[in-house]
Amino acid sequence: MRQVRRGPAAPLGQGAYGGVPQQPSYVDGQGHGGSDGHDSGYNTGQVYGRPGGGSGGPGGGPGDASRPAPVWRRVKLTTITVVTVLVVTTVGTYFWADSKLNRDVDLATVIDRPEKGEGTNYLIVGSDSREGMSDEDKKKLHTGSAEGKRTDSMMILHTGDNGPTLISLPRDSNVTIPEFKGSESGNTRPAMGANKLNAAYSIDGPTLLVRTVEFNTGLHIDHYVEIGFGGFASIVDAVGGVEMDIPQDIKDTKSGADLKKGKQTLNGEEALAFVRTRYALAGSDLDRTKNQQKFLSALANQVATPGTVLNPFKLYPTMGAGLDSLVVDKDMGLFDLAGMFWAMKGVSGGEGKSLNMPISGNAANGNLQWDMTKVKTLVGQLRNDEKVTVSGN
Repeated sequence: MRQVRRGPAAPLGQGAYGGVPQQPSYVDGQGHGGSDGHDSGYNTGQVYGRPGGGSGGPGGGPGDASRPAPVWRRVKLTTITVVTVLVVTTVGTYFWADSKLNRDVDLATVIDRPEKGEGTNYLIVGSDSREGMSDEDKKKLHTGSAEGKRTDSMMILHTGDNGPTLISLPRDSNVTIPEFKGSESGNTRPAMGANKLNAAYSIDGPTLLVRTVEFNTGLHIDHYVEIGFGGFASIVDAVGGVEMDIPQDIKDTKSGADLKKGKQTLNGEEALAFVRTRYALAGSDLDRTKNQQKFLSALANQVATPGTVLNPFKLYPTMGAGLDSLVVDKDMGLFDLAGMFWAMKGVSGGEGKSLNMPISGNAANGNLQWDMTKVKTLVGQLRNDEKVTVSGN
């Protein structure tokens, strides 16, 4: 049996812990960590993975690939990624949408224009253009197949500091078609005297219509916006329909309207029939313009909801359908267009006012005669961006 040699016991009370023998120092040059180069395997009090210690120890250091990144760093990277995606998407959407605007109308060619007033005036036109529609579309929407384009509705939208004002211009309004510069020939053509307002568009398109509206009202038109039959129906369908409260049963074989009184959601076909109907209405064109105002305001309200704006599956089809079918002036930008839609939403939300151009009766030729005293007051209030107090028919 192996013998263990024991030395004399240490005197009681000696050593660091009473009866426990004094341990040798490892850093005094005499113990295991001394200068003789012998490595006992003990560390010198340093923690693994900390500065001064090994980077690959159990604690894991800066070089330890298995250690997860701090939470703040992951949050920062995620935030940067999300912001970058949003910026790229927003910029891309802007240029995509801007490229789809049909800036075909040059208001700079309109002659003898009135001075610009306060606020902004849009001339919004609904045309009976069938461009891009198939024979099946024309039959479905009851548009007929007439050649060329005519105006089915005309409105002035004024925006400013006193809320938006939407004014319908009946297409049978009795107006003077003034001297104008031909949009294609560039030649000056003489005035045509009293005529229906929608005749101006038929004769020489948007620029003559703007010229005629400015001449007869004295109001400067800043922007022009036009939409055709097919585009109108496509926008309504893209937003999933528009809810309307129909004031009465409407059945009109010419427009194709067959609607019951009460609240309901109109699809593109039904909406187009609703805004075109006049023969089934007691007030004919004057009642039709009121329905057009109500519907366009409701449509703008529907487009400007979070359910549409924040949903890419609705936003992009709506923007695509709308921008493809709009014809605007050369100076019209996306922000101008957005401002127009927000103003129309304000009209339906009670922040503005809608009315027909004041009518005093019928002219000798059967056209609707404007009440020029009221028109003068109305135009003065719009030009000065004052609160509109004039009421229309």
